[in-house]
Amino acid sequence: MLRVLTKIPVPSGSSLGLKLSSTPHLIRELRRGLPFHTLEALSSKTEIPLRELAALIGLPSRTFARRKSTGRLAPAESERLLRISRIFEFSVNLFNGRVPEAVAWLRSPNRALAGSAPLEYSSIEVGAREVENLIGQLEHGVFP
Repeated sequence: MLRVLTKIPVPSGSSLGLKLSSTPHLIRELRRGLPFHTLEALSSKTEIPLRELAALIGLPSRTFARRKSTGRLAPAESERLLRISRIFEFSVNLFNGRVPEAVAWLRSPNRALAGSAPLEYSSIEVGAREVENLIGQLEHGVFP
């Protein structure tokens, strides 16, 4: 039997304020390191404090201050920020564009994620994949 899988569209990075034309362009930007203002943009869109987002992407206080002064994140930090923004964008889609509800869901403990909040779970790649799977299940009416 042939199974048809629906593919969740890949978010554009728009929640970071990025205006990227292609995947190769995004890869170049990530290798270079995203501008610091992308972290600020996500904080503004989600209303999650900047320091909390920084902690989610593994940015200690002193490094945060350095990145702010240089104006650019490191490539690994940029990838982690993109991962968090993707999860945010997926959750906004799940909640039909309602950002406050999406953020509340992201911050609430979830039994399907061993009692962790989806946002916290997404700080690690494998956890982010689980959150994406959970969002896909919820979009299709499959409740774990």
